[in-house]
Amino acid sequence: MQGVGGRLRAVERLFSTGDADLLVATGLVHDIGYAPGLADTGLHALDGARYLRKVEAPERMCALVAHHSAAHVEAELRGLTDALGDWADERTPLRDALWWADMTTSPDGEVVTFEERAKEIQQRYGPDDVVSTFIQMARPELAGAVERTEARLRAAGINYV
Repeated sequence: MQGVGGRLRAVERLFSTGDADLLVATGLVHDIGYAPGLADTGLHALDGARYLRKVEAPERMCALVAHHSAAHVEAELRGLTDALGDWADERTPLRDALWWADMTTSPDGEVVTFEERAKEIQQRYGPDDVVSTFIQMARPELAGAVERTEARLRAAGINYV
């Protein structure tokens, strides 16, 4: 399986229909907090979750967006831990799969390794930006989600690259 189409088929094999649909939908909107009209706090995960709650998206989707890709680490750096606390991090295989998709897809939609993605983020933001600090601090947790998801994919006989 190659690219995004292969990843979508993998989702269907790993999760129930409802969870697969939620994962795909959440993957599509997880970065909505970057939108100029929505960006408020500087933490796009929080801004996205707040917007999705406002438009009455499912609460689980809001929580997945709020906590995607170890957002709690960046929230701590920005002094927004309490605000992020409006949602629980579910710490499930579905959550890991969302993080995996985010951390193995380039801004252009290309499949990349976690290491390539982390390096790209640091280069894009520069060494002094809070996001570069975040990616370094969150690296073990992000790598764990990527590794767990890739192990699940291998166990299911799914070629995900």
